[in-house]
Order: sequence, then structure tokens, then C-alpha cells
Amino acid sequence: MYNVKRVMALVLPVLALGTSAQNTQAGMVGFPLPLRGVIEKIRFSEPTLAPMAYTMFCMRYADECKPKARARMVFRGGATRLTKQRIADLIEVNASVNRSIVPQRNERGLAGEEWLINPARGDCNDYAVSKRHELLARGWPMRDLLLSEVVTSSGEHHLVLVVRAKGGDIVLDNLNAQIRSWSQARYRWVRMQTPANPDHWAAVAQAGA
Repeated sequence: MYNVKRVMALVLPVLALGTSAQNTQAGMVGFPLPLRGVIEKIRFSEPTLAPMAYTMFCMRYADECKPKARARMVFRGGATRLTKQRIADLIEVNASVNRSIVPQRNERGLAGEEWLINPARGDCNDYAVSKRHELLARGWPMRDLLLSEVVTSSGEHHLVLVVRAKGGDIVLDNLNAQIRSWSQARYRWVRMQTPANPDHWAAVAQAGA
């Protein structure tokens, strides 16, 4: 378990959180996994269909997908600033959800796939939507909590939560206890929710594309 006070003590003196690459990298010193190196936002290419399981998820949990009318203006803002409280949120939510759900593979294939919030047992999809749910409950803007489909080195499709923060996108993942820059997560990125509308998904532009 991460020692939040120790992380805060290391992070806060250097968290300039400016827009320059130098300030961004300095601001990440002391984060659970130092997010040094390439820190940037994921780039989108063309629009694409959302996963069918996401559509079913939104039918089950409508409030997780449709912001209230008075809250729609949040989609006009930018990435979240990583304050002391925001960093604590990420550390606590990532660790608590990873602990609380017992891993269980989906043996029923795509036809039987369900995305459930905080089940006793579940797979990657359940971890990702549960973390998103917990951060939304703490007041995080929906535009900066983006579900993303990736492919692992073994060829397995996998769901992670991407947090769009000032300075770059970071990943909360049940396959790795550490919070990482998206460029440090060695996956093939497939598609992701867009910040402008959680119902709209886009393909992820591959490096060098």
C-alpha cells in the first residue's frame, strides 16, 4: 500500500504543474511510479463504435454515462490539475479497487461480457469502471476519466482507465499496481472514450502515425 503522506511530501515541493515538459516531468517526481520520460496526451484518429459491452453498461448504469443537464458544461474544460487531494484520490482509489475485487476471468466470451461496478469478483472491465465510478463520486470531471481498450503483449483485449491530467495521460490498471504514464504502459492502444462526450469513442493514433 502506498504511504500517501510520504508521496505528498515528495510530490508537493516540486509540483509546479505547468504546461512545459520540464515542469511536468519535475512535478511527477515522487509519484507512485515516477512518470518521467515521455508524458503526453493520447492522440485520437478517426471516430469508432463503442464496445457493445459499454452500451449495455450505460443501460444498466445510466448516471455513469449521461451527465446531468446542468453539468454538461464540464465537457468544455481542460485536463484535471493534480492537486494534493487529486493525487491522494488516485492512489487511494486505484489501491482500494484493486484490493476489493477478486480477479475472475470472463469465460463466456463477448456475448456474456458485463461491466459491473464494484462486484465481489470480476475482470479488467469491472476494475476500470469501478475506479471511474469512485473518482466520479469524489467530484472528478467525467471528461477526464476515459475508458480505453488496449491489447496486451499476449494478444488479450484489456480495459484500463485513463486519467487526463495536466501534463499528460496516466493509467489506472488492475494488471499493475503502479500508476503510470500511458507511454509507460506497454500496450497496443485500440480505442478510447473522447473527452467531449463519453458516448463517443475514437481509435487511438499509433505512435508515428
